[in-house]
Amino acid sequence: MNSRIAHIAFNTFREAVRDRVLYNLIAFALLLSGAAILVGQISIDIERLVVVNLGLTAVTLFGVVIAIFIGIGLVSKEIEKRTLFTVLSRPVRRWEFVVGKFFGLTGTLVVNTFFMAIGVFLALLYVGRHFQASDLGILTALLFIILQFLIVCSLALLLSSFSSPMLAAVFTFALFVIGNLSEDLRGFAAATHGITRWITTTIAYLVPNFSALNVISQVAHGEGVAGRLIFYDSLYALLYSAMAISGAVLIFQRRNLK
Repeated sequence: MNSRIAHIAFNTFREAVRDRVLYNLIAFALLLSGAAILVGQISIDIERLVVVNLGLTAVTLFGVVIAIFIGIGLVSKEIEKRTLFTVLSRPVRRWEFVVGKFFGLTGTLVVNTFFMAIGVFLALLYVGRHFQASDLGILTALLFIILQFLIVCSLALLLSSFSSPMLAAVFTFALFVIGNLSEDLRGFAAATHGITRWITTTIAYLVPNFSALNVISQVAHGEGVAGRLIFYDSLYALLYSAMAISGAVLIFQRRNLK
């Protein structure tokens, strides 16, 4: 990472940290993790299961909201405030601007995930009074959650590079929902014929496979995640994010900013 990208990433991170909505979402996610304690106490003998499930789901959902909410405005806000022209008047290339914004946002989400994860572990410690060896699987689930954030951030940047913030938010969230149903889409495609099967199969493989990156239930039940699965899913998320960011760069390079 060159100094220009690092500088843009740091400024993006600093601006995101100043956003009050960011703190509200983090606080709400931590409160939801705390609420998991109450639900866990009501559920007999499955307290840990409930806390891990609800806690990690809260981290995922609110992280996605943060990624979309901030990601769609990374470029549009700079254009509206006319600060983008000041940045590009310096020796900064457009691709460096986009990549710097991406790293700044993903860095913000990693830090936020860290603090929200602390809330989950504290809730788990309160319920179980001690940690178990299987609780290390939560770290794997958090890695997969961060991989989902990478894809969501890249999609938000890609869609916002050629559409309005509102449309970019709607489409990014829609892709997140559809991506969580990609396995069901593939099953549906296998049961159909003709052009319907072709269209459904194409959609199932084009949208990001978020369902493969969701191991919350598996971890909550104390089941391990194979190292090979971690490697291939990490590679998939990184490649998908790289392609989406490349698309955003290509579009932004040709965009008329006047």
